[in-house]
Amino acid sequence: MSLTQRVRRHPRISSVSTVGLVMSVIGVIGVWGLAACSAGLAEQKVASGGGYAPPSVATRGAESYEGPSHAAVEPMGEPTDRPGLGTSWGETVTAPISFSPFTRASSAPWAEVLFHYNDVAGVTAHAQYLGTQPAPLEIYAGDGALSVALVDEAGRTLSGFTAGGRTLIMGEDGQRYRIVVHNATPARFEVVASVDGLDVIDGKPADPNRRGYLVDPHGVLTIDGFRTSDDAVAAFRFGRVADSYAARTSGDRNVGVIGMAIFAERGAIWTPAELGRRDSADPFPQRGYAMPPR
Repeated sequence: MSLTQRVRRHPRISSVSTVGLVMSVIGVIGVWGLAACSAGLAEQKVASGGGYAPPSVATRGAESYEGPSHAAVEPMGEPTDRPGLGTSWGETVTAPISFSPFTRASSAPWAEVLFHYNDVAGVTAHAQYLGTQPAPLEIYAGDGALSVALVDEAGRTLSGFTAGGRTLIMGEDGQRYRIVVHNATPARFEVVASVDGLDVIDGKPADPNRRGYLVDPHGVLTIDGFRTSDDAVAAFRFGRVADSYAARTSGDRNVGVIGMAIFAERGAIWTPAELGRRDSADPFPQRGYAMPPR
């Protein structure tokens, strides 16, 4: 049987190769990967399936955006104010995409990355409680072949710390941020990302089985915001929890967390761990000595 979905490819991936190929695999998820156009190349697309993130209640009527095919979830009354930061629906940012085929090696993610974020006071207090200090922070996924960081508008890595299995990133009210993924391997990966529990492409409660962005071999993927069309996103900006996109659509229960499910592509993957296994291969794994006869 053929298991295929459409996935998009993001604008800041170094190369584009869109191939009209459908793979039929049993037990393997086939996805059409989200591909970006390199500078100077014409954009290549396939027909879009599904919708994008609808604007929050506060921004409706202020834009000419037409809602996606799925219904937006309306909040139950005004959001309750909470301390700390959430991610708001920011200004429109041009970020064109195109489509590329991608077949997952497995239905299970190759790696998962989790960030918690908060304001300066909250993260500093937490760091002091754990006896550490915030510093510019990049997290390595899987065997270290991919790295993920949050950066500000100038490209500076946001500060944070990792302790007790938890990663906390420090942001400021009104600050714009981006999610940046570096791929140090010769293989492609699919990245399904969520912010405040919402998928960054369609704005629905996140599910790793949905489509994601592709990061090319030795490439860099930059996710700028919640996708509103094939050509634009609404920028990620830190703000009050009550003003967050999540609080104004599906609820603020998962505000303050950013997640990524990273999927390997079907076929061989030359990661550092795999190269290490090959380098340490033993030509005589059962080496021993002769046993005396009975």
